Amino acid sequence: MIKKEPRGANPLEGARSREVEHRQQEEEEAEEAGQYVHVEFRNVLRDWRQGKDIIRNISNLLRMEARDFVDASVNSNSVSFRVAPTNNRGYNSTDVAKRIDAMKQDFEATIGLDVVSVGVGNKIRMQHVLFTQVNPDNQFIVVSLVCGILVALIVATIVLILVRRHARSKEKLHGLNQPDSEASKDYQDLCRARMAVKGPGTDAAHDKGRITSLSRESEQSPSSRSSTSSWSEEPALHNMDISTGHMVLSYMEDHLKNKDRLDREWEALCAYVAEPCDTSIALKTPNREMNRYPEVVPYDHARVVLNELSNASGCDYINASSITDHDPRNPAYIATQGALPHTAPAFWQLIWEQGAVVIVMLSRLTEGGAAMCHRYWPEEGSELYHIYEVHLVSEHIWCDDYLVRSFYLKNVKTGETRTVTQFHFLSWPEAGVPASTKALLEFRRKVNKSYRGRSCPIVVHCSDGAGRTGTYCLIDMVLSRMAKGAKEIDIAATLEHLRDQRPRMVATKQQFEFVLTAVAEEVHAILKALPPQPSPLPQATPEKPEK
Repeated sequence: MIKKEPRGANPLEGARSREVEHRQQEEEEAEEAGQYVHVEFRNVLRDWRQGKDIIRNISNLLRMEARDFVDASVNSNSVSFRVAPTNNRGYNSTDVAKRIDAMKQDFEATIGLDVVSVGVGNKIRMQHVLFTQVNPDNQFIVVSLVCGILVALIVATIVLILVRRHARSKEKLHGLNQPDSEASKDYQDLCRARMAVKGPGTDAAHDKGRITSLSRESEQSPSSRSSTSSWSEEPALHNMDISTGHMVLSYMEDHLKNKDRLDREWEALCAYVAEPCDTSIALKTPNREMNRYPEVVPYDHARVVLNELSNASGCDYINASSITDHDPRNPAYIATQGALPHTAPAFWQLIWEQGAVVIVMLSRLTEGGAAMCHRYWPEEGSELYHIYEVHLVSEHIWCDDYLVRSFYLKNVKTGETRTVTQFHFLSWPEAGVPASTKALLEFRRKVNKSYRGRSCPIVVHCSDGAGRTGTYCLIDMVLSRMAKGAKEIDIAATLEHLRDQRPRMVATKQQFEFVLTAVAEEVHAILKALPPQPSPLPQATPEKPEK
């Protein structure tokens, strides 16, 4: 029997209606198939293998096949996966999430982890739709919590408004946050002039506090982000001995003008032999494959020793040297080679165990088709290097010459986290020098501004950890000594001091000449920025009595 359409009905419209309903059903099924199940735990997962085992246990408890869960991912304390549309139980993502939530106790007994929440959501936004049921007895508690949160938000908003009004009134009354950089410069010049007029009788502690206050105000001003002057970013440079500055400047200019004298000094430096200079540990058979260049290895007495119990290879060796300045107990730098693919975990172990918070990288990853350094950080997100998880927080390109990256470094064994900043200089060719000193000196100021007040060493590396690394360390060590008021500076002797701790520091005469040029330009900028010295008053000669 053929079913007839009602009188007056259009057969084409009925067919379209059924087609629309069918299409909507297909879209709903496709949307459900794209949903991910998210299971969050109170515990921290050791690694992705543990997460994979958890997903397998979930499939067993639900009497499903492991292949029914696809596109799995593991985070620090959660697992996510998508339910295959064709599975032996006919479940979708919502069904699986509800059953996991209902079987929390069974999961905790089976996998030994405390399940905090279960939900479904989009993989990109990771917004969970929770299935934990609220008992009627607990509704009062939930309502109370919501009301408490709303009250707290209202109070916080009122406090924020009051604080902003107070800040605006304070700004109007005192003008402390004046953005005019020219006015800020005039104010600093005025303070310098006043300090010079007050003379030696002024309380030193009071003057020091005044300088520090000025520096902090300069750091907070917008102009300090692109500043290239020394005094605005390094208040310690006010302590430089002026006579030493002029002496060093004269020494530099004489060497740069007199090429024969520069050649003789470089020849003497090349003939210098460090004592002791034993490198037997670095050249042991198991350690040789950890050296990028066999001729640049750490001395036994100055090498950084790793904790072998925490090392991925079970050894204590890394191609890195402790570089001290005046205090042999506290190294100022750690000079190391560019990481190899199999030494990246040891590099982060070095960072962790030395407590370093600043990395100075002076080479590109590749130069002229040759590998200079393995990329030891994730391009985005997180990456695990043995027991050290590195998360890229930000990457800021300051200019064409350098950029700055910020990392969260986590020891997954202890759960402790730290922040590490990497300053990456891009325009320094291997065995050469930068095109100008300006960019490198500005780069150094950024590094020292981030490092100021720390007691840990700065980790410096290029490809071999000697040429460019030694050049940077020599410039920074000389300028730091002058900033602390050193009365005598011998750059050649300072380089020999570096070479006593790591071979081949400053590889070429061109790099040594670059050091002299950089120091001369920075000293000239410092002397120019320092307040003028008051000239001594002429002494009155006593009048002779008349005869």
